Amino acid sequence: MLDAEIFAKICGAGRIWTVGSIHGESNRLQALHASLIPRLESGDRLVYLGNYLGHGAKIPETIRELLRFRRVFLARPIFTGVNDFVLLRGCQEEMWQRVLQLQFAINPAEVLEWMVERGLEATLKAYSGAAEEGFESAREGPLALTQWTTRLRDTMREAPGHMSLMSALKRAAFTEDETLLFVNTGVDVSVSLAEQNDSFWWAGHSFKNIDRPFAGYRRLIRGYDPDHGGFTERPLTLTVDGGCGFGGPLVAACLAPDGSVVDRIEA
Repeated sequence: MLDAEIFAKICGAGRIWTVGSIHGESNRLQALHASLIPRLESGDRLVYLGNYLGHGAKIPETIRELLRFRRVFLARPIFTGVNDFVLLRGCQEEMWQRVLQLQFAINPAEVLEWMVERGLEATLKAYSGAAEEGFESAREGPLALTQWTTRLRDTMREAPGHMSLMSALKRAAFTEDETLLFVNTGVDVSVSLAEQNDSFWWAGHSFKNIDRPFAGYRRLIRGYDPDHGGFTERPLTLTVDGGCGFGGPLVAACLAPDGSVVDRIEA
């Protein structure tokens, strides 16, 4: 039995809308939401595939738009359950959680450098931080690092709803008939769903090579391609990533119960 605090089971779905990586581009997200509203049908579900933070310049605005649209979506009379609207944790959100605990890392400066190279700097700036402050604190020791990460956490806590949204993110989502599996970046096909650990965020390069069903799922859907290959459909996999945050559009795909794409939005 998978932990419901970690995984979202989507029940009674007709179609499922999926939204790829946003990376702090709130204007694109607002435009996508505006296009999505008139397309929604009774029984539709909505899954955001992670990476709300990182790279882009409007991260707080992006979180506010997610919170706003969640209220709009769940206020519809056809709302049926808690997992009608699902937010997955992406690699950017995973890095943010790790930076908030950086004082416990064995080599904090190396860990911070690795994350900055992968887009963390934009999130630090969004919550009144800077990478250089982190490196300086790492040189000073655990107490200074604790003070730095506490300031970051307090700044996020001051933004209404931001901390609670981050705390509610799921690692993956799946349909109740176990036909479709939704992840951020990838999976390790050699281990079970419960044993993935960090693979949801860092196993992205092998995703395109998946050539057999994983754990019985008919199709695996992800929202971020670290190789930036664009929106890609394959027999067993679907990548819903138009390159938002890297000069490309934000993409949403609407899936039928069997995983086939029946509609698509770009913003």
